[in-house]
Amino acid sequence: MNRRITQNDKSHRAATLVALTAAFCVSIVVAQSAKDIRGPAAVVQISIEPAPGIVIDPPLPEPLALGRVVIQYRATNLRIVPVYGAAALSVSPRIGHIHVTVDDAPWRWVDASGEPLILNGFPAGPHKVLIELVNANHETLDKGTVTFTIPQKVKVSNHH
Repeated sequence: MNRRITQNDKSHRAATLVALTAAFCVSIVVAQSAKDIRGPAAVVQISIEPAPGIVIDPPLPEPLALGRVVIQYRATNLRIVPVYGAAALSVSPRIGHIHVTVDDAPWRWVDASGEPLILNGFPAGPHKVLIELVNANHETLDKGTVTFTIPQKVKVSNHH
């Protein structure tokens, strides 16, 4: 059986493909609700909260060439806020902040902004940053380490 495909058949197939693609894209958009991205509403107590976690991206490559380190992160199942102390452990949804340690230094700092970390002044060479997700009482809930290398600065010659 030899069937000839007409222009009308091609148009019908193209329209079907477009419709299926559109339906697939809509299903992806519908699957991501505000709750999926932001977590549960902060105005209602949660009886059983999933374990908190931290997602840490590698440093952005462009700023590294300038000696600047920009690290984006996000907490899951925990809200980053500047609230501290044992009394805050009973807040629901759970709250906390991060501790940041650079190159195994004996000291660290606290950040409760939820914004990307921006670090400057590194000498050329390999480095690491430990980011700990902690509760309001500074107890570690999750952590991750980012390693990177600051490149040697290229000296620009004024000779032509």
